[in-house]
Order: sequence, then C-alpha cells, then structure tokens
Amino acid sequence: MNTSKYFFQSLAVVVVSTLSFLAFKTFLPKKLFSEDIASSKNIVVDSLLLEAIAEDGDLKSEDTLTNITIDYKITNGVKFPTETFEDYTGNQYLVTFFEKLFQLETKKEGNVRIAYFGDSMTDGDLIVKDFRTYLQEKFGGQGVGFVNITSESASSRSSVTHEFSGNWKTQSYLKVKRPSRAFGVNGHVFFANDTANVAWVKYKATKTKFASELPRPTLFYGSSSNKEGKVIFVAGDTIVKKLTPNNTLNTLTLSEGSLKNLKVNFKKADSIPIYGFNFDDGKGVHVDNFSNRGNSGLPLGSFDINTMRAFHVKLDYDLIVLQYGANVLNYGTLDYTWYEKRMTKVVNHLKECFPGVAILIVSTADKSTKYDLEMKTDSAVVPLNRAQKKYAIKSEASFVNMYTLMGGDGSMVKWVEEVPSKANKDYTHFNHRGAKEAANLIFTQLNQGYETYKALRKKKKPAAPIKKDSAIIKNDSVNEE
Repeated sequence: MNTSKYFFQSLAVVVVSTLSFLAFKTFLPKKLFSEDIASSKNIVVDSLLLEAIAEDGDLKSEDTLTNITIDYKITNGVKFPTETFEDYTGNQYLVTFFEKLFQLETKKEGNVRIAYFGDSMTDGDLIVKDFRTYLQEKFGGQGVGFVNITSESASSRSSVTHEFSGNWKTQSYLKVKRPSRAFGVNGHVFFANDTANVAWVKYKATKTKFASELPRPTLFYGSSSNKEGKVIFVAGDTIVKKLTPNNTLNTLTLSEGSLKNLKVNFKKADSIPIYGFNFDDGKGVHVDNFSNRGNSGLPLGSFDINTMRAFHVKLDYDLIVLQYGANVLNYGTLDYTWYEKRMTKVVNHLKECFPGVAILIVSTADKSTKYDLEMKTDSAVVPLNRAQKKYAIKSEASFVNMYTLMGGDGSMVKWVEEVPSKANKDYTHFNHRGAKEAANLIFTQLNQGYETYKALRKKKKPAAPIKKDSAIIKNDSVNEE
C-alpha cells in the first residue's frame, strides 16, 4: 500500500478546506443564529406574541418621542419636574399610589395592594418576594398575597410551600383564547371536574420574613349552576363549608385568624370556576405575584373587563407592575414598533379593567448572546428597551429601566461571571442573589419617587373642602361569605 500517496492526498484535503474556510469566513454571519429565533432553552412563547409578529412585524418605527420633553399636568396638587426621554421615570403617574403610601405611613390607615405581572424572570416568586419584603419592612403587612390553585413553579417557590393534586383541569391565557369561563386576575381558571377523585390543594407557611403564617385564608371562585359544591379542611376540627357560586366573583374566608398550613379538599365542585387563595392580614402592603413562563405581556389584553372589575372591588389594587421582555427578544426584526403598539393597547385595557390603578413598566434586563465567540449584550436588548419606554410614555405609565440600573451594556456578563454570581449561565435569568438585587433596584427607584412626592406634597396648596352627599354603592357582581 502506498501510504505516502494517501498521506499527501489527506494533507491536500486539509489545506484546501482550511483555505476555503478562511476565504468564506468574511461572508459568515457574526451571530450563528437568526434574529428570528430565541436562543434560550428556558424561554417559551405565548401564541399572541407569534400572532402579533405575523400581523404587525413589518411595522416601522416613527421616532416622535425620543427628542421630546415630557411636561406633566398637576395631579392632586402635585407636579413632578419635566423629564427627557432618556431619563424618563413617569413618577407623575404614580401620584395616587404615592398618596396611598403616605396615608399608610403617616396615619397607619388603609392598605396598599400591588399586582405584579411577569414572565420567567419572576417565576417562583423571584424578584417579587424581595420586592414585597422591602415594602412590608417600611409600610407593614403580612402574607404572600394571592396564590394559584396549581402552578408550574410551585416546587421552586420559597415564600410558600404549595402542593396540589394532579386532577385539576387548568386553563391559562397563554394557551387558551376562549376559556370555558373567564380567567381570573392570575390569568388562570381551575376546575375540580374529576368526580371520582377529590381534588385538593395544600399551602404551608415558610420562614420567609412577613410570611411565616397564612393570614385570613380566603378562596376566590366564580359563578356556576352547581349548588352542591363544598370545601373540607382542618383547622383544629374538620370543617365543611358550602360554596355559593351565585355571582361573577365569590369569596369564602376559611379562617379569620392565621394558620401555619392549610389543606383544602373540593367535593362535588365540578363546573365551578376556582381561581385561588388569598393570604393577607388586611394591613400594610400586599404584593400578588402573577408570573407565567413564556408570557410576553400581550395575553393581559384578553382579560374580561367585568370579571376584572369584580376582582378589583374585592382586592382594590393601587398599582400594577408589568415586567416583560425575555420572551420578546429576538423575534422579528430589531424594530419593536409592533410590540410598542400592542402593549400600549394592553396597558389601556388594564386601566379599563382596574379603574384608577397606576401602572409601572419594568423594562427588559440585559441579556447576553455569543458574537465572535464572545458573550455580549444581545443586539435586540436596546431596541426593545426603547420600545418599552415608548409605550410607557404613550400610555401614561411609570417606567423602571432595569437594563441601565443593572449596569447597561455588558452587565449580564458581569452578573454571571462575578463571584458569587448573580445570574445563571443562560445569561438571561437572575439567580436568587441577583433577583434580590434586582428587587432592590426597583424598590429603590420607587422609594425615591415616593420621597420626592412627599417633598412636593408639602409645597402644594390645600384644596377647598368638597361636600359630598353620602351614598351607598352596591355591587352585585361580588359575593363574600
């Protein structure tokens, strides 16, 4: 066998291949994957996002906001200083929320409630848990707030131990366009439709600060023609309580006090829409975490107005926080006009669902992608961030720029690589340490706005007293037992 012949043939193939690669290298893309495909295996996408891209993905931005100065109108006698697009916070739109905090802090009166909507960044109560703690440290309040019947992140949630039977039927606004019954404020509706086996749910308090008990456990459920439904639970003795699903939204308080743990069996409750349990002491600040992996924020536009207003009558939200972005990056072009347009409608829809509520938009965090074998800020982060700021301005919502607060360009790489790390190796999601810092960044900006509000409040002229006739407002869409 002529081995030298084969050796030189093989060498020639290697040389030709190398030269071919070097010749074509300049034509290869710097980024190995298309902008149209998300790179993180931990990210899923809701169907409304895909529809929006298909319908509005070719919209082009008309840049009419980045060079303007935002001059605010007086609200309740208070006016925040003008802002530019770059430094926009929109604290003016939080005046009613700040006033509620002020009354709570100075007179110890009333309570404040926040609905925190997010995606996988807030999964397992990440960020929200610490945000809740910071607020409760300053303003008081006990309890984790509203908790679903079932949850994909129950096993990873440290603020409450949450278990449930496997026979619940679940409908989510990420997967179902037309639910058999309206979604709850958590974007879900649950049914105990297994008549052969009892459906159950169990909650247990943890050692989390301000959540070491389950205060005043209250079940939220919808209307049904089924009048036979019951819940059975143990609170010293075994207690049976009947469900009366007469109205759009009904509540059943299982205990006026606090429990350490609670297991509830649902008997003959098929066809009754069940939404979840609320745990709060009715004082201070309460923050509900409504996180859904894969959520772009667009599904919130599918909320039924009447059902949401029924929730609002009971829970009385003062602020809604929207933290989205991880599932929107890298879909379509780098022009996010389509998302800006759709989310402006979503925010306005939420204001219709929850009259008088203030809205706070938390932008996408930094995310890193490999370019030329080096991890760098993804090219979609800044365009998406600016689109989020634009729809915040257009819809008169406040804005927290998480991208800049965490350090801006290249910050995710630093959060991942520093010791100890603050983010996961997917260069997208925070770990528990990073989530706590992210919560602190959000709380700090919010608190700075509140302190500025208090200073501005001192300067305002007292309004003339307005006499109002007393009136009794009856809302028959809500039933409480």
